[in-house]
Amino acid sequence: MNNYDVIIIGAGSVGTPLAMYLGRAGKKVLVLDEKPSPGQGQNKRAIGGIRATHSDRSKILICQKSLEIFSTWEETYGDPIEWEKGGYSYPAYTETHEKTYKELLIKQKKYGLNIDWLDRDDYLKMFPMINPEGLRGGTFSPDDGSASPMRSINAFYFNALENGVTFHFREKVIAMEKKGTQITSIRTDKGTYHGDVVVNAAGGFAAEVARLAGIDVPVNPDSHEGGITDAVQPILPTMIVDMREAPGSKNYYFYQHKTGQFIFCITPSPAILGKDERPTSRFLPQISRRMIDLMPILKNLNVRRTWRGLYPNTPDGFPIVGFTRDVENYYNMVGMCGQGYMLGPGLGYYASKDILGELSTQEKEILNDLTLYRDFSGQEAFK
Repeated sequence: MNNYDVIIIGAGSVGTPLAMYLGRAGKKVLVLDEKPSPGQGQNKRAIGGIRATHSDRSKILICQKSLEIFSTWEETYGDPIEWEKGGYSYPAYTETHEKTYKELLIKQKKYGLNIDWLDRDDYLKMFPMINPEGLRGGTFSPDDGSASPMRSINAFYFNALENGVTFHFREKVIAMEKKGTQITSIRTDKGTYHGDVVVNAAGGFAAEVARLAGIDVPVNPDSHEGGITDAVQPILPTMIVDMREAPGSKNYYFYQHKTGQFIFCITPSPAILGKDERPTSRFLPQISRRMIDLMPILKNLNVRRTWRGLYPNTPDGFPIVGFTRDVENYYNMVGMCGQGYMLGPGLGYYASKDILGELSTQEKEILNDLTLYRDFSGQEAFK
């Protein structure tokens, strides 16, 4: 009864879609999570943005698959996940940012991303509410969008259940038994299980779970804060990402969700390392000042609440995905760097094929970019 084809540790943005795809393939799958229900870790702290606007092949192609899944889910399965194709935009107020965005367009277009540079006048026609002072133009990728993290994780969860996946909640993994290069059993605070493949999809706690298998992964969380306003009439479905640095923040981003609320987040500088998820008093004054300066029309919005979540970061800003050399039936899906929600469905699709041995040559190249054994010398431009 306790033998499974695949055991997944973590029922969040990454583990749940993976379980869904493996279940569809007819595999016997167990998902273990110490939380009481799916998506109760960092998924519920995501702000809902989904983009393929990245700076490297792997994340562009994985998120293009995610966009395909999100954008067709309601039509295919009937679950209202609040998908909206509002696009992403990066306004440029410095020569450096303009140069960077234009150079990245070449690579992004190479991998099929629908994105273009808008000169200042065209940008202001599309976003007339943005501050024109110093604006040089910006990028716009119309196929990006947003959805509800809560609604989508539950849609994936129920689809996984329909395909025979077993979920055990309120159950913490405490040990892994090994024999040679194989994990032979997973021990929790409630039982012992055996799996042909063990997947680490533990988000902010991935490094601790990896150590149970005798694996070291360079995943070190820091915390970011987000917030949400009252709902107002639709004016801005596009995610605006302002990459300018300011005292206390590296960048920030915001958009109006399909249900009317503005949702916003900031990247603190210096990074706030660790797993502290308590909101702070400095966040709201800090981001409000930046948002209102960029878009004065937002000054009368009422903020409903703020929160804080973890970004499980890697040294180069890219996830770590794949089997390991020392423990042959252990599989990493870790280090999403705060982008697990947008990466999860596409990554679940490709990783399921990898685990099943069904990847094409091109698909193998996508995941090879994310191996644990890379040198981590690069850097994600849109981290």
